[in-house]
Amino acid sequence: MRLARRLESLRVNVFADMDRAKQSAATGELIDLSLGSSDLPTADFVLEKIAASLTNPTSHGYLLFQGTRDFRQCAAEWYTAKYGVPIDPETEVLPLIGSQEGTAHLPLAVLDPGDFALLLDPGYPSHYGGVHLAGAQVYPMGLSAEQGFLPVFEDIPASVLAQARMMVLSYPHNPTAATATQEFFQRAVEFCRHHNLVLVHDFPYCDLVFSGAAAPSVLQADPGKTTSVELFTLSKSYNMGGFRLGFAIGNAELILALRQIKAVVDFNQYRGILQGGIAALQGPQSTVQDTVNTYRQRRDAFVGALARIGWQVPLPAATMYIWAPLPDPWTKDSVGFCLRLVEETGVVASPGAGFGKRGEGYVRFALVHSPEILEQAVGRIAKFLGKSLP
Repeated sequence: MRLARRLESLRVNVFADMDRAKQSAATGELIDLSLGSSDLPTADFVLEKIAASLTNPTSHGYLLFQGTRDFRQCAAEWYTAKYGVPIDPETEVLPLIGSQEGTAHLPLAVLDPGDFALLLDPGYPSHYGGVHLAGAQVYPMGLSAEQGFLPVFEDIPASVLAQARMMVLSYPHNPTAATATQEFFQRAVEFCRHHNLVLVHDFPYCDLVFSGAAAPSVLQADPGKTTSVELFTLSKSYNMGGFRLGFAIGNAELILALRQIKAVVDFNQYRGILQGGIAALQGPQSTVQDTVNTYRQRRDAFVGALARIGWQVPLPAATMYIWAPLPDPWTKDSVGFCLRLVEETGVVASPGAGFGKRGEGYVRFALVHSPEILEQAVGRIAKFLGKSLP
């Protein structure tokens, strides 16, 4: 059987590789820190709204675009209240099966074969996958700690810009946990306007910021939505990852194009899930702050435990991840480090190389366990590194 050549570029997946590696662990008690899937529960008032829909037969059929109006209206109101930019729910909002659907499908609406997409390196793997499916080329915008893990737009070659159609940003950033300022987004919007680029901002960690200051939205820098679209998810702030609910907000032409792609791929989620999403967005936001506080406590416990064994790691200002520079002798072999770590200790992490060439030399830990379990993980890591906790 001959399969499509486009599959060749999709064979490497950091999460699938680490999932297979778990099977070879010497210990039966895994501590899985490889995947940013929240272990925290969805709020009861959200679950009750979803459960109430189960016996309503009007929710059992296909849900077309017009049937999503209540959710789109809610998302528009939530966004305007949060960021101060008016949104038209009819033309500037589209429900998604998580923000990952948006990053995977938007390239099909924007890019022709041979076009360039400007992506962050390191960056989230699905950003690359959608570009490859579209038959386009990736220009990796290299990130470094010295630059705050922000791209330097002036470094992009003119020959690439001549063929570029789209830039994808994502701050707070996965995997590095870096944040961006409103001034940075203003520069990004001006750059994309000047070079006629679509600006896609993947924004799943909009609320997971520990400083108290809100993460800025790219649409605050582009309130006219001239070139930008932003992708949200309820997976992180509201612990609804398994329900697969997100939405896109932004430029009406881009929203319509994404809707056209979506129309030939799927309908929409179960109506009850959208009703749960409305409950989450309209309900008490203290649950979001509780989630932020939980991740802050976990961050402090994990980074503190690593410091006690001599592994100094920057304290992240946002997200649910620790982006840790690897110690000697692993500075150029993040995959080898993670494979050996899970085999010998049962601690599962994600190798930095799985997020792009510039991710080599790092490892990403997801804070998806209690502080007690995270400190147990560091104890195992200490033994693996030949050290001991004081």
